[in-house]
Amino acid sequence: MSEALLVKEAGAAPVVAPASGARLFWRRLRAQRAASAAALVVLLLVLVARAAPLLAALAGQDPNTYHPDLVDSAAGGVPIGPFGGISADHWLGVEPQTGRDLFARIVYGARVSLGVALVATVLQITLGLIIGLAAALGSRWVDQLLSRITDINVALPIMVIALALLAIVPDTFPRPVLIALVIGGINWAGTSKIVRAQALTLKSLDFVSAARLSGRGKWSIARRELLPSLAAPVITYAALAFPSNIIVEAALSFLGVGIKPPTPSWGQMLTEADTWYQAAPTYLLLPAGLLFVTVLALTVLGEGVRTALDPRAASRLRVGTKQIKEDAA
Repeated sequence: MSEALLVKEAGAAPVVAPASGARLFWRRLRAQRAASAAALVVLLLVLVARAAPLLAALAGQDPNTYHPDLVDSAAGGVPIGPFGGISADHWLGVEPQTGRDLFARIVYGARVSLGVALVATVLQITLGLIIGLAAALGSRWVDQLLSRITDINVALPIMVIALALLAIVPDTFPRPVLIALVIGGINWAGTSKIVRAQALTLKSLDFVSAARLSGRGKWSIARRELLPSLAAPVITYAALAFPSNIIVEAALSFLGVGIKPPTPSWGQMLTEADTWYQAAPTYLLLPAGLLFVTVLALTVLGEGVRTALDPRAASRLRVGTKQIKEDAA
């Protein structure tokens, strides 16, 4: 008889096959209300960033077009009208002094801020994964060398190094790409330490020893045996590193070495808004509020991913979650 057929005996409960790893992960993640809500917010922000040209065209505005007639030059460039010049043509008002449309700059700024953070996160995870695996699978000399380099990287003042690098690179180099490379190229040490520690533990297990005895090379073992087992901690770390990189990009732009005008980003908008918090508070509150919501949503989603990937964490951390019932094997 086919295994797909279920034989029902009197009073017997139906037999349910255990869920696969991916399905079980999504089930655990959906069971967390806070993480589900955060995922919807993140999805909305990604859609806004992707559709920035379409949304700006729908509003009939451009992020770099000046509207001097919409600001009061006699008052120092304060937007004309209530709430920073909000009107039917300018949904979120206009920028002080220049009169540029805030809605268009906000949606384009989302594309820059999220894009820089994404590229930086992918780069730091990739570098950390390669260096961590090389330290764990290499000789003792290689392990000690890479471990010392990682320790030095952790001890370095990241913001100072980033400020120095961004200050000496010519302005002709694309600034968003440069910031992503700097952030990702500096922040890989945390990933490397996690990968090395996990890989050293996995090396002593039977399935890795069997692969080694079968004659397979180190990188073949790493690709086929270690990487699947490292997926959970690496994905968890990436989910928590992404909002941190958004903050770093905003901080660099706020310090004046990040995204350069006229390219909009939320951090660069905050830099220009720090002197307008009384005359045009919406100019400051909009990018600051969006940064807060984005980082909060990504942090909550990262915690949800960590809980979904770690069954032990699901039983300990139930803030905003409900009891998760596992299917019997």
